[in-house]
Amino acid sequence: MSNSRIGAIIPVKTFSRAKTRLGLAPEKTEQICKLMLESVLGSVTKSDVIEKTVLVSKDEKALDIGKKFGAHGIYDESEQGVNSAVLLADNYFAKEGFDGTIVFPQDIPLMQSDDISALYQMRTSDRCVLVVPSRKFDGTNALFRTPPGVMETHYDEDSYKIHLSTAEKRNASSSLVLIRRMMLDIDDQSDLNFILSFSDTVIANSLRKVLG
Repeated sequence: MSNSRIGAIIPVKTFSRAKTRLGLAPEKTEQICKLMLESVLGSVTKSDVIEKTVLVSKDEKALDIGKKFGAHGIYDESEQGVNSAVLLADNYFAKEGFDGTIVFPQDIPLMQSDDISALYQMRTSDRCVLVVPSRKFDGTNALFRTPPGVMETHYDEDSYKIHLSTAEKRNASSSLVLIRRMMLDIDDQSDLNFILSFSDTVIANSLRKVLG
């Protein structure tokens, strides 16, 4: 465990409403969402950096999966998007006195626990923001903030650039961090094909089974 108390935040959109851009049958999409979430939770749970994980979702199935991995579930009744979901977890970690948080999406299934250690080791101060972008540089795939309330999140708005510029406005040191497995998200069919084309991981093989 790191000296600082670091929490993980995983916002999860209702499975039936998620990943419509994959263009798959709803039951296959839901299976893929579950596989990805389990993979992310597994890596977060194994991490020496993370003391506690908070999963925020309106989906009872997602909350149940979180429980299996010891995550604290927060029911997101309004489901108004990633930023409002993260804010629910921010409030929880603020009350619990945590020193920092890392936001992970549910769709980066190749991430391993040592990737989380690599990200944490990049922090430069007690007021710091680290951003791991997506492979296409069109989003934020991991966001480290210390203290947790140093800045609000700006997902779905060309987020990685806004996260870096907001950190500067809040007088926090900030860095763009490139960690390959964290950068590989599955958002559409091209992402899925990209991962399946080269990856012989357990998760890739599980995805292949779902796709048949």
